[in-house]
Amino acid sequence: MKIALFSRRSGSGRVLRVAVAACALLAVGAGAPAPSPAASPPDPLRTSGTQVRLTGGAPRVPEVSALSWVVADARSGDVLAAHDAHRALPPASTLKTLFALALLPRVPEGRHRATAAELAGVGEGSSLVGVEAGRDYSVGDLWRGVFLSSGNDAVHVLSAMAGGTAAAVARMRETAEELGARDTHVVTPDGYDAPGQVSSAYDLAVFGRAGLSDPRFAEYCRTAVAQFPGRRGVYDIQNTNRLLTGALGVEAYPGAIGVKNGYTSKAGNTLIAAARRGGRTLVVTVLNPQDDTPGAVYEEARSLLDWGFDAAGRVRPVGSLEPPVAAGPPASHRPGPATEHAAAVAGDGAPQWRTTLLLGGCAAAVAAGATVAGALRRRARHAER
Repeated sequence: MKIALFSRRSGSGRVLRVAVAACALLAVGAGAPAPSPAASPPDPLRTSGTQVRLTGGAPRVPEVSALSWVVADARSGDVLAAHDAHRALPPASTLKTLFALALLPRVPEGRHRATAAELAGVGEGSSLVGVEAGRDYSVGDLWRGVFLSSGNDAVHVLSAMAGGTAAAVARMRETAEELGARDTHVVTPDGYDAPGQVSSAYDLAVFGRAGLSDPRFAEYCRTAVAQFPGRRGVYDIQNTNRLLTGALGVEAYPGAIGVKNGYTSKAGNTLIAAARRGGRTLVVTVLNPQDDTPGAVYEEARSLLDWGFDAAGRVRPVGSLEPPVAAGPPASHRPGPATEHAAAVAGDGAPQWRTTLLLGGCAAAVAAGATVAGALRRRARHAER
């Protein structure tokens, strides 16, 4: 496209042409009608079954009973292997990783006195760390209660400090969208079973990887034992992630660095596990093993971690945990199917909402340019008189 920005004609015409030219450039950048790009190849991670690309000498992926799982490199984001990675399943308390990503930046360090109203919404049968109404807690105490004891009581108090449960859920949804985690729908901030609340092994791996890059998150998720305030001073709380601590018949995994486990009757056992070995960090997610052997979720994660460290460098990635280049607007502003289809047919390479904003701004710029041009013309006519 060729655009002339200068002319020997009047300054008024030049002003208007500059405005129009700038808008034309913006429209091209926004993806306004342009040749349709070549169709993207299908995403292997959205294909059912086990996805892996072995090269010569690579070990076979272990057989596990989980409904869905992912093995990924935390540094590069490369997915080394996966099984039904995008299958929507209840996440249980592994969803607390998204809660932490969303609220850690929004709850400043300090102290807070818990209230009965803040604890009123905790679901029956929830895991608790022991937060009591009327008692003062440091923000660090509350976060350790979330990560170590999976305390739904601590989650609700932190939610209140960040504007309330509804605000926490809204921010979690926005954070998931920003990370490109499109399988996740948040209903409760603590992962407690609720109709429609789902995530996926892929999304949970995204959350685990993002958390490890945050110093506070990483510190909390790898803490094995801490002290928590109570009526008689303090008492010990231990991380319920058995790969980290070694407990109840499960051996601690060498190099384990967190991240979060969960369980509900609907979700079954769920786990995001991370470990570091030989300068490489892996993230593994395991959702709902069908093997009812005690500790199966940890043993299946162990076998996937072992495979991942052994296979690293001998498999080709089947996907990436990196967010899409244009993750799109928050869910509340995401175009509906009809709008998305229309954009695809038109060859619109940018999200519909972004194009609309840019073209709206261009219209305003052209109008402003016309106004300035008119004023210049009037001034020129006045000077001629």
